[in-house]
Amino acid sequence: MSRTGTCLLVLVLIGFSLKAQTNKPATIPHLEKHGTATQLIVDGKPMLMLAGETGNSSASDLKYLDEIWPKIEKMNLNSLLVPVYWELIEPGEGKFDFTLVDGAINGARKHNIKLVFLWFGTWKNSMSCYAPFWVKINQEKFPRARDAQGRAQEILTPFNNENLNADKKVFSELMKHIRMVDADYHTVVMVQVENEIGMIPDSRDHSKEADRAFNANVSAELLQYLEKNKESLTPELRKAWGDRGFKTSGTWEEIFDKGPLTDELFMAWYFAKYTNAVAEAGKKEYTLPMYVNAALIRPGYKPGQYPSAGPLPHLFDVWKAAAPAIDFLSPDLYFKNFAEWVTKYDRPGNPLFVPEASNAQSMANAFYAIGPLNAMGYSPFSIESLEHPENNQVTKAYDVLKQLTPLILANQGKGTMTGALLDSANQKAELKLGDYVFTVSHEYSWPYATRADGETPRFGCMIIMVSPNEYYIAGRGVIVTFQTVAGDGSIAGIGTMDEGRFVDGKWAPGLRMNGDQSHQGRHLNLNGNTFSIQKVQLYRYK
Repeated sequence: MSRTGTCLLVLVLIGFSLKAQTNKPATIPHLEKHGTATQLIVDGKPMLMLAGETGNSSASDLKYLDEIWPKIEKMNLNSLLVPVYWELIEPGEGKFDFTLVDGAINGARKHNIKLVFLWFGTWKNSMSCYAPFWVKINQEKFPRARDAQGRAQEILTPFNNENLNADKKVFSELMKHIRMVDADYHTVVMVQVENEIGMIPDSRDHSKEADRAFNANVSAELLQYLEKNKESLTPELRKAWGDRGFKTSGTWEEIFDKGPLTDELFMAWYFAKYTNAVAEAGKKEYTLPMYVNAALIRPGYKPGQYPSAGPLPHLFDVWKAAAPAIDFLSPDLYFKNFAEWVTKYDRPGNPLFVPEASNAQSMANAFYAIGPLNAMGYSPFSIESLEHPENNQVTKAYDVLKQLTPLILANQGKGTMTGALLDSANQKAELKLGDYVFTVSHEYSWPYATRADGETPRFGCMIIMVSPNEYYIAGRGVIVTFQTVAGDGSIAGIGTMDEGRFVDGKWAPGLRMNGDQSHQGRHLNLNGNTFSIQKVQLYRYK
């Protein structure tokens, strides 16, 4: 080859190399530690998910989904949780149709919304209602779980490889397809594997395969985990194991005794192993973050009366041991004691995300989860059913959280954020942050507050420290007073206090609140009528 030809070949190869580098997709969405918090990283930047979940059937008709997008934009959402149905993407065994998946991705991309896909595969709310018809009718090949009387349930058993392999295959195809159509765009940022897994109406599966597993020795893998983490196990698990002498071999009843808790531990191990295998198969195709969600326990209910053996707080260790491919466990929160439940999921090694919450409850819950608990995001359920998308409580709350997002992300995991959640049962909280103690009281505790008829509303706030004497306080319906922690007799005074907004990431102060609004320098008041932000500069005097 001539020198000229050689030079041309080199230039061509350089051109191909540069093109390959240009077309190389950016880093896949992933989780990353930030101090004590964990953040979702999308396109190289942390993302706070101001999300909503659509109704169960919403993504089964693209015309319906198309009508949702403008509403979602008006409500200040940046992400949407959308179901994907096994029966609709594999209508015939081995025959895949991703029309609905592509429609959701294209719609979200067009409206600048990120997606979390909810895999309605083997289980949805415990049941196998979204399994394909060809699976449902072939009960010999795809067997069901059975109750203590031997009756088949609308639940595919996790003790059968045909069930597992079918789910693994379709989930792998789904993740492969998402990679093919979205790896350059990162519209899809996370995936929920199955939905509210749990055994009901019995405490365990009594199929022949399940009985064999129950009467066999407990997995050495689980027992090794228990020994390694003996001092940090959940109290329920440590007690069940300890009451039998911390045995290191034996059957489930020999190690944990007889009873519904042992049944639940047994089922949790096999549910988690099954789900882990599905997640592993999907991650081989595309390594997006994956999580599971839990239906929580009503007061007084026993295993079998609720979807038992799911990723519940007292079963964390079993799920963590059995399902390392699952990045975190999440609560679906519909109960009024939000703070109690969400705190149970805020634990080391388990990033907090609230994928499903009642859209009728106060959005003060979102401020509490995101502020003091460093949640990656929050998501009211059936978001499209809310009226007045331009002016409802989700819209107003997310407007404030959207403004605060850069500040929240910068402070997550640093110990510079706190907050309170107040209602009729908890009307006051004392919070130490920096050099001050913040006493946060429900607005109704102030005699001059405007009150609405009916139940005492849930109010709350988050507090972000930006310097030793400067704080942003955001939320709704709280009275905040200040004390020093110096112990030298000094008094905390309000230097300045402004209501305002963040515009293009910069604080734009509005009204100066040092007069009647602060009760002449006595307190800060976030009015209960809407969500807002105030910046306060404190000082000390004697």
